Amino acid sequence: MGLAFFAKIRFNLSMLGVLGIRWLPLWLCGVLALAVCPLWSQVGSDPFELPDWVTAESDIAYGTEAEQKLDVYTPKSAANGKRPGVLLIHGGGYRQGSRKAVLRIHAIPYLRKGFVVASIDYRLTQTAKAPAAVNDTLAALDWFHSNAKRLNVDNSRIITVGASAGGHLALMAGMVTKQAKLGPVRSVAAIINVFGVADMGELLTGPNKQDVILDWIPDGPAQREMARAMSPIIYVRKGLPPVKSVHGTEDPTVPYEQSVRLTRLLREKGVTAELISVPGGKHGFDDKTWNEDVYPQIFEFLERQRVLR
Repeated sequence: MGLAFFAKIRFNLSMLGVLGIRWLPLWLCGVLALAVCPLWSQVGSDPFELPDWVTAESDIAYGTEAEQKLDVYTPKSAANGKRPGVLLIHGGGYRQGSRKAVLRIHAIPYLRKGFVVASIDYRLTQTAKAPAAVNDTLAALDWFHSNAKRLNVDNSRIITVGASAGGHLALMAGMVTKQAKLGPVRSVAAIINVFGVADMGELLTGPNKQDVILDWIPDGPAQREMARAMSPIIYVRKGLPPVKSVHGTEDPTVPYEQSVRLTRLLREKGVTAELISVPGGKHGFDDKTWNEDVYPQIFEFLERQRVLR
């Protein structure tokens, strides 16, 4: 963590005489949270007040479970025909996160481009292990297609978007086969995968092991089989929708090489696949990187795929 971090702690402790000792427990909890908070949980934890140029339809059930809810956001500006749609899937290591916490970074840019955004929740690890989050994502995509007419969304221009765990679920929603029997399979026009897991097995053991994956896919005789079924890389085949991946080259959580390999294998099958490599990027980017580097390339890609017209 480094000496500078603890120097700041010593300095801030000296301020407790000013603030009052009663604040010490709360302050220490904040410090410890920053010190131990896993990178998985930092994705999509940014509450945001909805701007007045967007309308919201909130707390819509797409299933019978308590966590199977979504919100739909639509620009108030007049549409020239049907709009493209985004199924937005939050991250958080399958343990946490919410549909309402990803608006600023992941919904607003698409809304500005005229998309209708359906931001979803899904069952987290505390409620249900794998494959529940995938089942729920497929059910939400099915709901979006079924309600496209009412929402003035073009069924042929619905895309899936997510970061971290959400990136993995965005890939699964657009790539999984009916034979996998994970839920209803609907077409998508493109997949935007931001540092999502492509190969779950690689994160179960060895140097890239992640506890959040071991929690979501617990140990047992079926662990390896489940990890394989939850790996987008096994569903690579001809005829898949275009895939745009985004990944930091120094990601300590999901190896950058996973997106490199996924992109290469998709291209070998004739699928349009591109990778935005963020030099030195970790498991999450600052606003400047998103706004100046990442989103311009994503929207240029969607224009070439005729999702944006």
